[in-house]
Amino acid sequence: MSNLTNTTFACIPGSLCEVLFYQVELIVVPVLFLLLFLAIMIILLVLKCSHKKSYRHKHHRKENDHTQHHHNTQGSHRSNRRHLQGIDAPAELNPMEHEVIPMTAQAPHEVQSSASAIPQQTTERHPSSFQLLSPLPISFSVKQDNFTLHRAAIDRQPVILRVLKESANARERQSFLGFSHFLSELGPHESLPKLLGVVSARTPLMMAVEELEHRDLLGFLWRCRQDHTGQAAPCDMTERRIFTMGAQIASALEYLHSKNCIHGNVKARSVLVGQDLSVKLWGLGPAYHRKSNASSIEDLEEIETRKWQAPELLARQPLQQSSDVWSFGILLYEMVTLGEAPFPNIMASELLQHLQRENTLKRPPNCSNTLYSIMKSCCKWRAKDRVSLAELIRKLQSGERSANDQAVLRVSEPLDIEKYMQEAGYGESLNYAVL
Repeated sequence: MSNLTNTTFACIPGSLCEVLFYQVELIVVPVLFLLLFLAIMIILLVLKCSHKKSYRHKHHRKENDHTQHHHNTQGSHRSNRRHLQGIDAPAELNPMEHEVIPMTAQAPHEVQSSASAIPQQTTERHPSSFQLLSPLPISFSVKQDNFTLHRAAIDRQPVILRVLKESANARERQSFLGFSHFLSELGPHESLPKLLGVVSARTPLMMAVEELEHRDLLGFLWRCRQDHTGQAAPCDMTERRIFTMGAQIASALEYLHSKNCIHGNVKARSVLVGQDLSVKLWGLGPAYHRKSNASSIEDLEEIETRKWQAPELLARQPLQQSSDVWSFGILLYEMVTLGEAPFPNIMASELLQHLQRENTLKRPPNCSNTLYSIMKSCCKWRAKDRVSLAELIRKLQSGERSANDQAVLRVSEPLDIEKYMQEAGYGESLNYAVL
């Protein structure tokens, strides 16, 4: 018996006492780890639920504040809105032939909801009516646009109606009205076309801009190539006129830059010519797309401007104010050559490598040293080496006083549109029309 009692504390290998001896390590410890894991998961779940509840409460309170602000704004607009006579929409623009459409420059709620929280300006126009004169074809287009142009009159002033097509989708309508609001926010400048009103309350959506009789500068330059016998033609270009027009365009660029707006599309097609041969800078679509944080500009639009782009843009670097200065130098080349494409013997895809080899614009045969030096000061490889707009305006005004105003610029070659399209880098398959 004693031997048996003494051996109860010494386990014999293979006996049941081995299991009893290690039961703490095999059962209790894993259970403790499992309980700890469950406790941590419960704590995390409680914290997550508490965060969601707090976020919903804050979001609901923000929505209530926004709704209350919107109601107050609408009430203020209703109380301040005057009864305005709009346009008697012609049959081809609106099936309700004699319906009066109110005219306002205020973007609708769908445009405002996509903008920032900054209060938007509301500009109401004086009562007036449009008298439609005739449809106006787009003078030079390499793509299908979602709007049509019409020549009209408002208060006996000729205007251009930019009419959004009825087939436009919601995104295109929002972009159309957003662009008009972007123009109104820029404010007036003597070298920017006047935005006279926007029809936004009902379709068709319209934008009324002052008409400049000679339309785009590129077409104007091409018409100057024609052989005018006898008395001087109204479109005859002289060197002094180039300096005058250049100073007006540079002044518009300086104003845009002061508004923190980079044009990014400076070229002859983006300039409009008035009856007195004064010019105004247009082509602000790309600037609006950048300001509205659009995903990207169409590849076709990039192709259209590649021969006018600064090296940093060709290298896919950010746009700078000095990039507009480079493009302005190319514009001067267009003017003195009466509408030739820049870098005519260089493919657009090879232009960056051409410029990297320190090549620049060749001097046109009828270009003075003064004008050519200004072109070169604009088209410097490094952005910081380019002339500032203030200095550029000073040089242009100085050149205007001493430039020749008698010798009319002539180009021996007639316009070859197929050759121009190829040299400008548009490609042969693109659809286009010329005024």
